[in-house]
Amino acid sequence: MELNKTQRVYFVIDMKSFFASVECAERHLDPFKTNLVVADESRGEGAICLAVSPKMKTLGVKNRCRLYEIPKDIDYIIAKPQMKKYIEYASKIYGIYLKYIDKNDIHVYSIDESFIDVTDYLKLYKISAKDFALKLMNEITVTTGVPCSAGIGSNMYLAKIALDITAKHSPDFIGWLDEEKFKRKLWHHRPITDFWQISTGTRDRLAKHNIFDMYDLAHANEDMLYREFGINAELLLDHANGRESCTIKDIKSYKTKQKSISNMQILPKDYNYNDALIVLKEMLQAGCYRLYRLKYVTNLLHIYIGYGDKSGNSSKGSIRLKERTNLYEIMLPYLEKLYKDIVEINSKIRKIGIDFCNLQDIEQEQYDLFTDIEQVKKKKRLVESILSLQDKYGKNSILKGIDFRENATQMERNKLIGGHNSGEE
Repeated sequence: MELNKTQRVYFVIDMKSFFASVECAERHLDPFKTNLVVADESRGEGAICLAVSPKMKTLGVKNRCRLYEIPKDIDYIIAKPQMKKYIEYASKIYGIYLKYIDKNDIHVYSIDESFIDVTDYLKLYKISAKDFALKLMNEITVTTGVPCSAGIGSNMYLAKIALDITAKHSPDFIGWLDEEKFKRKLWHHRPITDFWQISTGTRDRLAKHNIFDMYDLAHANEDMLYREFGINAELLLDHANGRESCTIKDIKSYKTKQKSISNMQILPKDYNYNDALIVLKEMLQAGCYRLYRLKYVTNLLHIYIGYGDKSGNSSKGSIRLKERTNLYEIMLPYLEKLYKDIVEINSKIRKIGIDFCNLQDIEQEQYDLFTDIEQVKKKKRLVESILSLQDKYGKNSILKGIDFRENATQMERNKLIGGHNSGEE
């Protein structure tokens, strides 16, 4: 494995079937020999498998399948999700990176995958790129019991492609690419959706122009690509040629022009108009608490409602507040008006989302002339007391009456991390 000494060297290290491998490690089982899926079987046969062990994958079982889709002749363990446990393992793995790499050269892409710029460390430790990758991978597996794979590339894109496409075919689970090898080995690779950031929608739009692989894309008419994809054509062309200018330093220095926070949930069953509004109010309250903790205020709410039929129909809309606040009582009338204006009253509802947009620092808080500022101060003192109690005793230590309604979801969601079971009862 040789990379040009003038090039930078990037790793992408990924934990193989992370959640399932953690569950195997906790049981002292080999994930390559154990049939295990991570799913909440209390949700019935339709429960989604968040992860399946590498052994299950060799049997044709895929991540994100549902329990009823697993062949009946396969015996397997069902592990209930434990998000807190997975976060603990991810922290241990990050700690291993920090033993050798400065945090400014690490970009955590997801709970189980990180980009690392190792260029300067290869010289520091007088080690080859492959040997350094093996060193990190072995330490992770020995320390946590979780197997991993790695991509090595002369830029971040090629490292990711090396991980996603070539590492899985390597005995040591390491793939590497530079621009020349990318063109030689992968220009004619299909399907094109195996490449990072090529969605099925992008695939279909490319197919209209007889573009089916990266060679076709690299040699396509540029004017046509810009007409079809706009400014995104530049990224497509760069990636088709194995180019990527973005660095970890660029990622860490990037700041969005506008801030927002979002919350989305899929309901356990179809809800009617009134029950869905209960859940939306709970989500508003949870979002307001989050804004208060982050010291943000907003003057713009957006909601999304997905209906339970098979049509994929939905309603969405935004409403601007006269005030700029993080208080539930002030936002609630706006939310109720927006909901009434856009939601189909007789439809069954299955998905609900709420966005708090155009966030500003707390110093930008603003109320109109008719607002009772003393009442605002009183409500803030109450929120501070509630958050203090929740920090000490847990989110379910203090709740509102609405949270005890029959189809409310907040008490259950307070037990989740990232929308999944935390592992704590």
